[in-house]
Amino acid sequence: MRFAKGHGTENDFVILPDPDGELELSAALVAAACDRRAGIGADGVLHVMRTKLSAEVADQADAAEWFMDYRNADGSLAEMCGNGIRVFARYLVDAGLAGAGEFGVATRAGVKRVRLGETGDVTVDMGPPRVLGTSRTSVSGHEYEGLHVNMGNPHLACVIGDPVAQLDLSRQPVFDPEVFPAGVNVELLNPVGPRRVVMRVFERGSGETRSCGTGSVASAVAAAHLAGETTGTWAVEVPGGTVTVTLDERTSYLAGPAVLVASGELDL
Repeated sequence: MRFAKGHGTENDFVILPDPDGELELSAALVAAACDRRAGIGADGVLHVMRTKLSAEVADQADAAEWFMDYRNADGSLAEMCGNGIRVFARYLVDAGLAGAGEFGVATRAGVKRVRLGETGDVTVDMGPPRVLGTSRTSVSGHEYEGLHVNMGNPHLACVIGDPVAQLDLSRQPVFDPEVFPAGVNVELLNPVGPRRVVMRVFERGSGETRSCGTGSVASAVAAAHLAGETTGTWAVEVPGGTVTVTLDERTSYLAGPAVLVASGELDL
């Protein structure tokens, strides 16, 4: 099968074009493609198909021609991926499947509007963050409290005093399964300046990644909450680069680079 590969601040994805919905995309195939030693290597798979051909999201077909069927690196389904949708949009335009400018993309978390800028950055309207209370996590025996933020997928964003660079995120942080029965993405962040944070993330189904788009928005929400703010523009530094999150009274926006780096044929 044909594939492409791209990344958004080094959060990388295997892109599988399937406009006619012909692929039998099993969890095992996704995991094999994402394997960094025996496959191409990625944090997840962006399965590109026409919205009208997917029973999951066919009701979104009038607002978005293309469906981002996103899969985590272990093959599990995910509702939304902020960096993934920016790379997805870049692929659609570069492949001639969508025109430059602004358009909708169907996801399991609803239609998201994306806009491609002249500098190569892609901005996506992520929708309004939903703050659902607080919860706690434990990393290497240290407990941290954070905000439960839903961005279409679940997050626990923790503003902490310990330097995030020193944390061991080689294993899943402990979380409360009663609060997060489907698992959770855990963000650990340090404020480092006015409306600027440094963040690391452990993503459910993928492990620690170099960046997380929905997690960056959740981190900005948590930092704003700590500062007593609800709106503003935040720079979120992740190991793979920097993204910009804008919070307003209605919604949230994520902006950053989206780069395609390879294409070819996948034999698995």
